[in-house]
Amino acid sequence: MVESNAVRVFPVDSADLAARITGPTTALLRHLVTGGAALGWVDPPSEAEVAELLGEVVKGTADGDSALLVAEVDEQLAGFAYWRRYPRPTHRPHADVEKVAVDSRWQGLGIGRRLMQELIRAAAESQVEVLTLDLRGDNDRAARLYESLGFKKYGALERFVAVGERRYDKLFYALDLRVQP
Repeated sequence: MVESNAVRVFPVDSADLAARITGPTTALLRHLVTGGAALGWVDPPSEAEVAELLGEVVKGTADGDSALLVAEVDEQLAGFAYWRRYPRPTHRPHADVEKVAVDSRWQGLGIGRRLMQELIRAAAESQVEVLTLDLRGDNDRAARLYESLGFKKYGALERFVAVGERRYDKLFYALDLRVQP
């Protein structure tokens, strides 16, 4: 657990806790997706979809197959992030950061960095060898954050992400945890 300046970052590793954060997480995603955030949804997910997603991620935490973290500011959900191991047997040593979302009211305060630092720590503790992620090419702020944490860009698909008529590049990053100091 990481705490400072009324910000608390903690793991979600039980179904009860996942159920408790489903409503606030749905509201956060509705706010961010409606505002155009690059989170993989064109329309905000339903509460049932969010509950299913959080439940799936939490199921893997006991075996080190996933990690789900939440950030709170003054006991309000400020963000969440998670990684999951790749399901293919030859890729099982590796995991993908699938979502990092921070409420726009608290962006720029280091919450995304703290979530990522804790995800990296959890991945290392779970003996993940390579942590990957992808992002929309116009998300410069996220790219700078990931690069500052040691992620290396390894590829791009031009005009791959479709949001209505708009097209964005999809950028791929990796952090090799086998070579961390």
